[in-house]
Amino acid sequence: MAERVLIVVVDFHKRDTWPVEDVALELKDLAGSCGGHVVSTIISKCDKPTAQFLIGSGKVKEIAEDCIAHNVDLVVFSHDLKGSQQRNLEEEFKVKTIDRTQLILDIFARRAKSQEGKMQVELAQLEYLLPRLTGKGVELSRLGGGIGTVGPGETKLEVDRRRISDRITRLKRDLSDVSHSRRLTRKKRSDQRIPTIALVGYTNAGKSTLLNALTDAGQVTHDGLFTTLDPLSRQLTLPNHQKVVLSDTVGFMYELPHHLIESFKATLEEVIDADLLLHVVDISNPRFRNLHEAVMTVLKELNSDGKTIITVLNKIDKVTDPAQLRNAEGYFPNSVSVSALNKDNLFFLMERIVDLFVPTMTDIDVKLPLNRMDLVNLIHQDGQVHSIEYLQDGIHIRATVSLKTARKIEKI
Repeated sequence: MAERVLIVVVDFHKRDTWPVEDVALELKDLAGSCGGHVVSTIISKCDKPTAQFLIGSGKVKEIAEDCIAHNVDLVVFSHDLKGSQQRNLEEEFKVKTIDRTQLILDIFARRAKSQEGKMQVELAQLEYLLPRLTGKGVELSRLGGGIGTVGPGETKLEVDRRRISDRITRLKRDLSDVSHSRRLTRKKRSDQRIPTIALVGYTNAGKSTLLNALTDAGQVTHDGLFTTLDPLSRQLTLPNHQKVVLSDTVGFMYELPHHLIESFKATLEEVIDADLLLHVVDISNPRFRNLHEAVMTVLKELNSDGKTIITVLNKIDKVTDPAQLRNAEGYFPNSVSVSALNKDNLFFLMERIVDLFVPTMTDIDVKLPLNRMDLVNLIHQDGQVHSIEYLQDGIHIRATVSLKTARKIEKI
């Protein structure tokens, strides 16, 4: 049976934050991704946080009454709670109480499949937990089960600060090894002059669906938040026969907790080192501008907001108002409108990518020895052959190839 969830959106009257209605809607989606059913939403307007409850005592009593009235199993706060605040609130509500970060971590724990993904999630959970420890220990996985209780794996175990710190150190070392391995792979691509493209976007924008549509990657997809935690790279052949590597990445989110970004640095390095970013935007979402800005904020934290970016306006199959699409295309000048699900307009996206990578290609008009069929095959694999003529004294080829291949042929 789904847990009955009450959402508390805390509004501190900050100008640069989302409207409370949008925050509440996203929290509802997050809870739904964990199998929860939101039965009530309460907005708490505060001038500043209180030490005991984060919010005022009057609002705490109102929430406690609402918990009884709606038979609530779980209360979720939009704002991060300190350990003492969480315990105080649970004493008042008599039900499990968590914050938005814990909810996101719970989704991450459920989605992680690979060993790397599980390590990244565990690191994020432990770094969230460590400053909230009081006394000699705390249970990493709380009794009772349900949302917010999917721990790093040491169920019902009292773990002190030192053991958690040691575990964090080990995880960082292991993830550093993963990062080193990825760097070697990227260096090999760079040495081979293979351009790299990273898919970025708000969670559930359709990045994995687009990867599948372009490369037949077979990446698991469904309509939900944070479907992809484990990065996946596939080779893509562009219309001019140029080879590029296309990488899927973890979805971004509004006010994504900083330690989550740090924990997933090994994955996000694909973004940092990419030659081009495809920023996938769910154009069917009425809040698409807010979602776009949230992603750009995370890219800025990664020092990647200055990269060349093509904005992919996805899910046009869900847009019923043509004016909405025209307005979006006007708002994002360097954009391509597609439906990754139906594979609509993907050719135009590929052509836009080709235009950006043209400087990495060059035309050749060469005559190769008859015994160098290996170079003929290389030209066919690497680029686009415009004409080929087999003569008595050689093979005359006109083609467009990568600069690396052209330099190799010049040495013949």
